[in-house]
Amino acid sequence: MPDRVLHLRGVHFQWPGRAAFTLAVPNFSVASGETVLLLGESGSGKSTLLSLICGTMLADDGKVFVAGTDLATLSGGGRDRFRAEQIGVIFQQFNLLPFGTVADNILLPLRFAPKRRLRAGDARATAVDLCAALGLPQDLFTTRAHTLSVGQQQRVAVARALIGQPPLIVADEPTSALDANSQAAFLDVLIAQTRANNAALLMVSHDPRLSARFDRVVHMEDIAQIERAAA
Repeated sequence: MPDRVLHLRGVHFQWPGRAAFTLAVPNFSVASGETVLLLGESGSGKSTLLSLICGTMLADDGKVFVAGTDLATLSGGGRDRFRAEQIGVIFQQFNLLPFGTVADNILLPLRFAPKRRLRAGDARATAVDLCAALGLPQDLFTTRAHTLSVGQQQRVAVARALIGQPPLIVADEPTSALDANSQAAFLDVLIAQTRANNAALLMVSHDPRLSARFDRVVHMEDIAQIERAAA
């Protein structure tokens, strides 16, 4: 799978308990360098799918390949290390260290990912360059994250995901709290920097208005089937 940074094949996962549901993904892939928007309403299984892709949960059946590695072949700790090396994650609420500086937050993944640290070279210089590319002034580098505006926090989250050039960037509803103008500006920056780093981008959203900016748009109901347990 040399041109696929992500490939799910015959995946089946079942949540236990009274609210149980099963998620089946027969076939889904994202090519290296591709930008993909995954659209789905609340309850459509998007969060479960992202957890399977990131290896925080394992499929009951089928295969999830990231950068050519079958996640099921890794131990729990191995998956954590692999995720740190191969996947940059942008969370809906950014999940920055509030009292850490901009530099602390951007450089954080490199503490757990030696290969990313090597790819980053001079990590602080690389972080400064990312900040400049993302429109963050250098004088913010030592500013604590909780003092930043929402737009600045977003850019720090993007820089943290991109540093060390992981091949796959996963973004979970990062524009949900933004107005249309802010959404457009954020996506311009995110997509431009993803492409500059030659990474693939899989962004999850419920907003079809974002579609035109991506190479490909995928609807959850077209790639996945959900069955819910009877009440």
